[in-house]
Amino acid sequence: MEKVSGADAVLLSLIEEGQDTVFGYPGGAVIPLYDSLYFKQDKIKHVLARHEQAAVHEAQAYAQITGKPGVCIVTSGPGATNAVTGIANANMDSVPLVVITGQVGSYFLGTDAFQETDVFGLSMPIAKWSAQITKAEDIASTMAKAFYIAVSGRPGVVVLEITKDALTSKTDFVYKKAPVLRSYAPYPKIADEVIDKAVEMINEAERPLILLGHGVLIARAEKTVKEFIEKSGIPFGSTLMGLTALPSDHPLNVGMLGMHGSYAVNMLTNKADLIIAIGMRFSDRVTGKLSGYAKNAKILHIEIDKSEIDKNVPVTLAVHGDLKSALSYLTPRIEKKTYNNWRKEFDKFYQMERTQVIERDTRSNEPLIQMGEPVAMISQKTDGNAVVITDVGQNQMIAARYYKFRIPGTFLTSGGLGTMGFGLPAAVGAAVAQKKLPVILFTGDGGFQMNEQELGTIIQENIPVKMVILNNSVLGMVRQWQNMFQGKRYSQTDLINPDFIKLADAYGIKAKRVEFREDLNSAIDEMLSFDGPYLLDIKVDKDMKVMPFIAPGSTVDEMKLVSND
Repeated sequence: MEKVSGADAVLLSLIEEGQDTVFGYPGGAVIPLYDSLYFKQDKIKHVLARHEQAAVHEAQAYAQITGKPGVCIVTSGPGATNAVTGIANANMDSVPLVVITGQVGSYFLGTDAFQETDVFGLSMPIAKWSAQITKAEDIASTMAKAFYIAVSGRPGVVVLEITKDALTSKTDFVYKKAPVLRSYAPYPKIADEVIDKAVEMINEAERPLILLGHGVLIARAEKTVKEFIEKSGIPFGSTLMGLTALPSDHPLNVGMLGMHGSYAVNMLTNKADLIIAIGMRFSDRVTGKLSGYAKNAKILHIEIDKSEIDKNVPVTLAVHGDLKSALSYLTPRIEKKTYNNWRKEFDKFYQMERTQVIERDTRSNEPLIQMGEPVAMISQKTDGNAVVITDVGQNQMIAARYYKFRIPGTFLTSGGLGTMGFGLPAAVGAAVAQKKLPVILFTGDGGFQMNEQELGTIIQENIPVKMVILNNSVLGMVRQWQNMFQGKRYSQTDLINPDFIKLADAYGIKAKRVEFREDLNSAIDEMLSFDGPYLLDIKVDKDMKVMPFIAPGSTVDEMKLVSND
């Protein structure tokens, strides 16, 4: 057997795992890896980010679209520390990534050598698994473990720190996928008696409510969930991360859960007698004040990660296991019902939101353009058939509320960590992952500037991303809270922005600015029809608020429909 370098072993491992695309940024400690990549460009495409944080976000979006783990390569020291935000972001949202970082030679470890950082120690609290590799012969087996751990059970991020001498040393290469790992059982068996009790709870309920989370999309279980919901006749709401599990216009869909979600589903959560939580973790943004959450309901929680069960909300019954399996056991045994009176209660609250909030946000008579107007217009013009990316803030909530999705897995955003700067690189990763659907980014002017250097990646890779900056020249969500809770003391939320049109032009990207409502329709048409990347800078009202809103410390049924200001 011909020996290979450790760097070759890394890339051969990626090929064995079916990986054909990586994202990254070279540096001293990973030069051997990039040298090996030079000879394998026909098998592995490398997308050169302009910043390591962005590279991880790009790999995350690629993973979410393709269903394969995303792979990212960065160097030691600042390369690894720059990647930390992306690692934490992807892990909190349960996205499978393998992040490979360089490290100084093993003989330098602990000496504070140039660009040495304890990546293993740094990443352990924010990743699913971390490992340090100091010998070339350990690379193949550790890579196999990394990919298995990243995708199995509740997915997450694996960080591999590889010393430079491990990359340059020679080793035999033997690769065995999906190794058996002692004490790691990612797919627990569901007991028959648990299914029996769950069926009984569902069939006895009179006002049940289903909550869909990101786990549905992670498990690629959209079809299974659809069959369960339509057999049951139970209305459902979705978390921010679970929005595209079923189409937005599904007749049983009663809206988005949480702080900036839909009025009906939040107001009626506390009237439900059964909550069926599927692949979601009861985050604080969903529950509001915990002591007042769903006190009239039994809680049935279907979840693969045992640590999430009873963590925030005490459950009546937990179905601990893979949700596809759980629902395949439940669906044939549940009764088909209509719950007409219960569903009418949701309709009443929806009509209140439609007349007092939705029409104002999307068909405004205000002098200034409202954020919801371009989002609703783009949704209509694309018929919900696009991959939509958002940054974090008001733009995120407005896009989630007013874009009407038709295709599962076509809404990517930063959920758990709420990372400003996520949007632009994520749009790059999504566009690299697929070419069939247009990729549309909704971002604020603040978040856009946090990773605007990725315009360089867009032109280098010729990525046809459509970038919509909802530009209010403020940090909109922070300003909204300052307005509502800090006596309108707008501390450090005003922004003096660059000319985004000139910035786009400097990168050779076509761009247009819209300041008046009468120009919005034609500008959106031009953007959507343009063959290539396009930036649309839309001036919007800085005083608009995302409503309805559950104030901190309030229960879900204390949601405010409109602002008092």
